[in-house]
Amino acid sequence: MALRRCHLNPKKTLFLLCDIQEKFRPAMPLFDNMIKNVDKLTKAGKALDVPLIVTEHYPEKLGKTVAQLDVSHAKLVSGKTLFSMFTPEVKAVIKDIFSDKPEDVVLYGLESHICVEQTAIDLLEQNINVYIVADCCSSRLNQDRDLALDRLRQAGCVITTSESVIFDLVRDKNNPKFDVVRKLVNQPSVDMELTRNGNGLPVGSAKL
Repeated sequence: MALRRCHLNPKKTLFLLCDIQEKFRPAMPLFDNMIKNVDKLTKAGKALDVPLIVTEHYPEKLGKTVAQLDVSHAKLVSGKTLFSMFTPEVKAVIKDIFSDKPEDVVLYGLESHICVEQTAIDLLEQNINVYIVADCCSSRLNQDRDLALDRLRQAGCVITTSESVIFDLVRDKNNPKFDVVRKLVNQPSVDMELTRNGNGLPVGSAKL
């Protein structure tokens, strides 16, 4: 079922940060690059008063969210054993924040083809628009990440980037938060070597 497309509205949008934990660092290609993009996006969300929910997969064994990321403003930081973030605890907090559900969810984290993908499908089933931030996602293999992004695009998610999300939330240079956000985007996002369909082409390229 096609979902309604619209500009992101900070009052109707939720950020979901999925399982970006220290134990995953050695196994993830471009992990440090991803963290820089995630840090920028998360800080921009905080400046724009977009609510944030964070999950940590089995934190007793896999540890906490990486210390480089400030998630102190999160409405919930929740451990889980489900692969999807859409746990009973998360659902309860979402209902409390929005009195029902958000219009749009901006979703990013680990791993793209497991926890991010299953979360996105659960959200789509609730008729929530899902924006997957491709340059803030990773998997142990880039091909798993890229094919997951393709599957999620076909399922109805918007595949986007951190700067696209940030500027869509800001919308206007006269936004009172623009100067704060401008400092975050002065440096371009870090390249995550995104391809499509494993064919080596950049996302959005046409094969001639």
